Amino acid sequence: MNEENKTKKVKPIIGITIGDMNGIGAEVIIKSVVNEKIFKNVNLVLYGHGKVMSHYKKVLNIERFSFNQIKSLSEIRNNRLNVINSSDQDLEVEIGQETKEAGKLALAALEHATEDLKNGKIQGVVTAPINKNNIQSDSFKFPGHTEYFTENFDSKDSLMFLCNDNLRVGVATGHIPLISIKEKLNQDVLERKIKLMISSLKKDFGINKPKVAILGLNPHAGEDGLLGSEEQEIISPIINRFKESGELVFGPYPADGFFGNGSYSKFDGTLAMYHDQGLIPFKTLAFEDGVNFTAGLPIVRTSPDHGTAYNIAGKNIANEQSMRSAIYLAADIIKNRS
Repeated sequence: MNEENKTKKVKPIIGITIGDMNGIGAEVIIKSVVNEKIFKNVNLVLYGHGKVMSHYKKVLNIERFSFNQIKSLSEIRNNRLNVINSSDQDLEVEIGQETKEAGKLALAALEHATEDLKNGKIQGVVTAPINKNNIQSDSFKFPGHTEYFTENFDSKDSLMFLCNDNLRVGVATGHIPLISIKEKLNQDVLERKIKLMISSLKKDFGINKPKVAILGLNPHAGEDGLLGSEEQEIISPIINRFKESGELVFGPYPADGFFGNGSYSKFDGTLAMYHDQGLIPFKTLAFEDGVNFTAGLPIVRTSPDHGTAYNIAGKNIANEQSMRSAIYLAADIIKNRS
């Protein structure tokens, strides 16, 4: 076998950060990897702690699950979840509880994976849900993973992009208070986010000529200025600018009717103006298998589209499909980029 063919057969390594150990992260990770088909095209490394995974194996009584404890990435085994300890602290899992220890481990795992991403040791990362409160520290002062990775990889901007097989929704403004949207939304922001979406659809999803829908900010997309002027003053001029450059960008569409009548199915991507405008319909239509992808970064980062769900943690009822989809999407994007 020549060197070129050897290179083709090397599977990328995707890291998974454990998130909050007291939430459902460990459970959905375990359930995602018990079927070895998931290892067909990737190797997986969990940044967290073997003690946590052993605890959940026992609590959930999932006998089919086993993992390979490693001290370095050189010890990775195929067809098995590899677990590397990101902390040497004395861990105590308190299922369903918010604890400082869980926040510390979540941050340690995140920083460990980030360092390996920067050094090219892993090719992508899937982040299990964190508690945005207990993870806060001197080194993590962010509203979420999206902002953390954007800063850590020196990116000028990024796009929160929610995806499944039938729907892709990005948001022009992310984790900010509703009252701040009007001051944050301007032509420059909108132009950058549309460029990021188009670029990602081409590079990450392999769509040569993507068709993109832009939602309005106000009810009924402003009703010709009666219900707000942002559509006329900010959104429509940018849409026209993209059309003039030959891009398939359309809108602004009233958000309620756009999702209610299924218009989203005619587009490769949809840009919402703010977090809930995009995420409420997305989670309604694609909650079980939805994935949060951070577009615009030099690295690949995905995440299941749900939170820590303390209320069902440890009860063996969490649905793993979103985590599994996040792993598959990360693998697909790595392949498309290469």
